[in-house]
Amino acid sequence: MFNTIDDLQTALRAHQYVADRGLATAIFLALRLNRPLFLEGEAGVGKTEVAKVLAGLLGADLIRLQCYEGLDVSQAVYEWNYARQMMHIRLAEARGERPDEAELFGPQFLLRRPLLQAIDNGHATPPVLLVDELDRSDEEFEAYLLEVLSDFQVTIPEIGTLKAERPPVVVLTSNRTREVHDALKRRCLYFWIDYPSFEKELEIVRTRIPAAPEALSRQITGFVQDLRQADLYKLPGVAETIDWTTALVALDQQALEPEVVDETLGVILKYQDDVQKVKGEQTRAILSRVKLGA
Repeated sequence: MFNTIDDLQTALRAHQYVADRGLATAIFLALRLNRPLFLEGEAGVGKTEVAKVLAGLLGADLIRLQCYEGLDVSQAVYEWNYARQMMHIRLAEARGERPDEAELFGPQFLLRRPLLQAIDNGHATPPVLLVDELDRSDEEFEAYLLEVLSDFQVTIPEIGTLKAERPPVVVLTSNRTREVHDALKRRCLYFWIDYPSFEKELEIVRTRIPAAPEALSRQITGFVQDLRQADLYKLPGVAETIDWTTALVALDQQALEPEVVDETLGVILKYQDDVQKVKGEQTRAILSRVKLGA
């Protein structure tokens, strides 16, 4: 669908996603080679948004699997609808019939979870499968996912093997709370999304919140960029920059003022210790540097 990387970058920008050349190249190759795309980086830098934007670009369904500790096959792939099976058995017994096992374990009683939905799909356009925050899952699930991504097929003992006629577009993300095994990474194209430069982050703010005054956008971007150099428990991501800009526009702010910054720090900082560290004197010091730099 995209003949060049430049075409893809333009399309992403039209969907309000500003991607640098490296990321656009990784996405382009993932689409062209039908390979999963593995994105790592700090929280809030736009990894999940890549999958959402791709679904919009391709006109495809987005199927999201949110990973967490303890995630297993029944939540990620499939399970049987036991309540419906029991109801079917009782109805059959009421009619004096006895359903056989093949009938009870047919497709009509199968609950398709995200991985099976992505593989066993009948859509003309393959879906985009987002495996979000893979690092939060257990290593056992990661090993299972390795098999699924190898052949894009799932084996259900009672039914057989279901194989994707047209494999989904796969995006995996990780905040790197633990290392993902090399075996899985080898099956993917890899890209690390870092915090953006001032110029790129300002462009993102302008693209996502065009109603924001230019002076305010520049000051917000400069403030967040300076804040990322501080010794904080959790540094703000691009998502927080966008949220803060949106909040300040809603407050009809034309420029950053110390009192307003202190009152809205909870939009960009999510831990009380970080808020207390920045609030007051630190806020004024950062604002002085930001205005001096402007």
